[in-house]
Amino acid sequence: MACRAGCCCTGIGALNEDNARFLMLALLIIIYLLCGAAVFSALEHPKEKLAKDRWAQRIEQFTHKYNLSPDELKNFLRNYEEASVAGIRVDATRPRWDFAGAFYFVGTVVSTIGFGMTTPVTIAGKIFLIFYGLIGCAATILFFNLFLERVITVIAFVLKFCHERRERSKAIPPQNCRRPSTDSRGRRTDSLAGWKPSVYCVMLILGVAAIVVSCSASAMYSAAEGWDYLDALYFCFVAFSTIGFGDMVSNQREMYTAQAAYRVGNFLFILTGVCCIYSLFNVISIVIKQVLNWLLRRLVTPCRCPGRGNRHPRRNVVAPGHMRTRRGNSIETDAVNDSEADGRRMSGEMISMKDFLAANKVNLAIMQKQLSEMANGHPRPLGSSSRHNEFSGGVGALGIMNNRLAETSVDR
Repeated sequence: MACRAGCCCTGIGALNEDNARFLMLALLIIIYLLCGAAVFSALEHPKEKLAKDRWAQRIEQFTHKYNLSPDELKNFLRNYEEASVAGIRVDATRPRWDFAGAFYFVGTVVSTIGFGMTTPVTIAGKIFLIFYGLIGCAATILFFNLFLERVITVIAFVLKFCHERRERSKAIPPQNCRRPSTDSRGRRTDSLAGWKPSVYCVMLILGVAAIVVSCSASAMYSAAEGWDYLDALYFCFVAFSTIGFGDMVSNQREMYTAQAAYRVGNFLFILTGVCCIYSLFNVISIVIKQVLNWLLRRLVTPCRCPGRGNRHPRRNVVAPGHMRTRRGNSIETDAVNDSEADGRRMSGEMISMKDFLAANKVNLAIMQKQLSEMANGHPRPLGSSSRHNEFSGGVGALGIMNNRLAETSVDR
């Protein structure tokens, strides 16, 4: 097939790698949402229709039995709905806005759970909630990130210790054999120095921890609240993942057996569960990103047009691993190298729009990297070099896990 008006091999190969990964992730999320909507609609829609028909029959029977008009009954039910927003229920419940209830409420706010069973109704309370949640949610996200950093560090230390024990047990010679030389011990030490745990091992450990915490919390909620164990397990996932539907909420009755111990246990389980699930979600996101990188490498095809086979690929484009050449320069030196490759610009020469946008992109990347390093407390010298991989340059949780796992390390 002849090329028309230049290269015919257009498509994902000429697309920026980060943009391609972003667009593919957005497309997969949309497909995931459509599949989820189809499944939940098939499962829950018949139950919803049945509940509506049953409620209409009860309303009709109640109006005939007590000789009430449907409009009067509906107005009464609307008044009850307004009262339920304020926390009034048919069964006796604990006060919503005493100090203990308010503390439970602010805990659901800053943790972004937001059950919805308690909400401010005054104008002053709503305005205060906006500013209070702005600072509280940001501080809690920082706490979750620091918790994730320490969890990854502890897990990496334990796994590395186990790996060293295994390597030492393999290296122990029999009694009749001579001991290993100093060179072999030095080579083994050097190999262990750069060892990093696999993301799959970390994901497995965090998954087991989340399951243990959820099952233990479900046993407590099932006994204290009178829920079925499966319902209690459902509540644990909804609460720990900060989805917080509000259809089931713990610690809402007025009295409990061993009430003080139950409230402390409820607080500790929610705190531990949210931290574990948050860490697990972030590690799973690394696996999802690996899948996206694999899909991109499978989708890209090298250009086979005449005269374009030896052309160097653009920086940061989607290309197979064996075709992409990795340079040892840092992001600070990329702009200098590109300028030297194009020839030194004279002092009176006007800069083109393409060069201007490229320079701004480099400056923005440098600023983002420096802010990330300052936030982590480990600033790097300006002249130091870093190899780029698919996981470098992340901020937040991705920045914390960057180069701490084997799959995110540049030394793969």
